[in-house]
Amino acid sequence: VQLVESGGGLVHPGGSLRLSCTTSGFIFSWYQMSWYRQAPGKARDFVALITNAGGDTVYADSVKGRFTISRDDSKNTVFLQMDNLKPADTAVYYCNAWRHGDDYWGEGTLVTVSS
Repeated sequence: VQLVESGGGLVHPGGSLRLSCTTSGFIFSWYQMSWYRQAPGKARDFVALITNAGGDTVYADSVKGRFTISRDDSKNTVFLQMDNLKPADTAVYYCNAWRHGDDYWGEGTLVTVSS
């Protein structure tokens, strides 16, 4: 099983980034996919999730209206579009795949929001 995040980097406040998480080794379409983040010295926090099949989405209050999660089952990939970024969004962003009995994580990609 592999989950590989990409798309992180340095961006100014108000800017945008699009994260991708490309996966392999499991049946992607069966899994709920999520993004979490961990700021320096803090616990890992939930950011957003998208369910399998129906594609329902849930967001943390702190990112609602600014971030959009989506998935492409044909490419085994989940995305996180991040707009109007703030310094408080600075963190390592992790991709997660979950299904009853299975819980997979990527290695993370660093997002730094700074002027």
